Amino acid sequence: MAAMSDNGRHPSAYDSKHVIGDAVFAGVALTVSGPLSILQGVSAIAHGRIFSPAGYTYRFDLTAWGWIHVVIGLALFVIGVGILLDKAWARGAGIAVAGISMITQFMFVPYYPVWSIIVMAFDLLIVWALSRSFHPGASGRR
Repeated sequence: MAAMSDNGRHPSAYDSKHVIGDAVFAGVALTVSGPLSILQGVSAIAHGRIFSPAGYTYRFDLTAWGWIHVVIGLALFVIGVGILLDKAWARGAGIAVAGISMITQFMFVPYYPVWSIIVMAFDLLIVWALSRSFHPGASGRR
């Protein structure tokens, strides 16, 4: 049985005031970014005509783009909740999925440029915050 810390929780590899601030920011940002991506995807699925792409290398059917954004948005939200619940798997997954989200937003720029650039910047902040607070292999005992 694992030893309990003074606060009644099992010790975590991420227990420090500095790490908690970055993790809380990233968790909240992911739980906001996820629904934004979901809304973007639902808009693309339901009202494909609001997006007006020109000839574009990464051109997909807008319904396909919509589903891509919905799936990524759900993953971002679930991982954000995992980070806020201090799940060890969530930090690495958050970096990976926020990076994937950044790439898909980049590919979506011709369809909806301002929104995509804002979400890309938000995803970059998430990757930065999670990278600052990520300590793989830490034992959790201090």
